[in-house]
Amino acid sequence: MLRAVEVVRIPGLLLTADYARHVFTANTEFRQIPDAGLEDSVRARLRRQAGLYEPGRSLRMLIWEGALFALTCPREVMAAQLDRLVSVIGIDTVELGIIPFSAQLRRSPGHGFWIYDRRLVIVETLSTEMWMEDEEDLALYERAWDWLSDSAVHGAQAHRLIGRARAALNLS
Repeated sequence: MLRAVEVVRIPGLLLTADYARHVFTANTEFRQIPDAGLEDSVRARLRRQAGLYEPGRSLRMLIWEGALFALTCPREVMAAQLDRLVSVIGIDTVELGIIPFSAQLRRSPGHGFWIYDRRLVIVETLSTEMWMEDEEDLALYERAWDWLSDSAVHGAQAHRLIGRARAALNLS
């Protein structure tokens, strides 16, 4: 089982090619590193999405509502990305939850993290990835996941929040 919490961006496994291109380009510009194969990176990211459709997989994603409004790309690209999120709501292997601005939180999201099969937590920072396998760290992130999951909405309610973000783009 893979569980992810993202608070400022869309989870990588759910990205459209154009949104991924903007994420990767912004990252290389910010970190002032050479663009080493942008299109290869985008293709690799999209190939990983095949896992969304593998029977027996369980992917649970939580997105803070603010990430739906963060314009880190052109409005048209964001609109397509939001449409993509709506399209995964019905996939059997994916559970997509949105943590609304109005949700009562037992704990603020703080930062994004990924939990892999209750054995590994990965947290990305500006400069590095932290991999945590210690039982105490795992337990802490499991609890954070549970608490944040309690505040999330799913299905039709998640669809409405995504729709509200899309409407805010003011596209004709």
